[in-house]
Amino acid sequence: MITIRYFGSLKETLGKSFETIDNAENFTVLDIWHLVNPDFSIAENTLTAVNMDYVSRSEIVKKGDEVAFFPPVTGG
Repeated sequence: MITIRYFGSLKETLGKSFETIDNAENFTVLDIWHLVNPDFSIAENTLTAVNMDYVSRSEIVKKGDEVAFFPPVTGG
């Protein structure tokens, strides 16, 4: 099983804070996004993490991993 978490405005936009999927190991982070959110494109500046480490979208996800998506943070 792979756990997917959404933070900030992504959680609001998608209407969910997390979900789990089976049979998606050896997919990339980007593949996971497209699998679970086929109606939403991912913004270029969305941050991605696997097991709490920031990674590129081409990172391979394995069984038991947690994938997280973060909207860009702005401040002033």
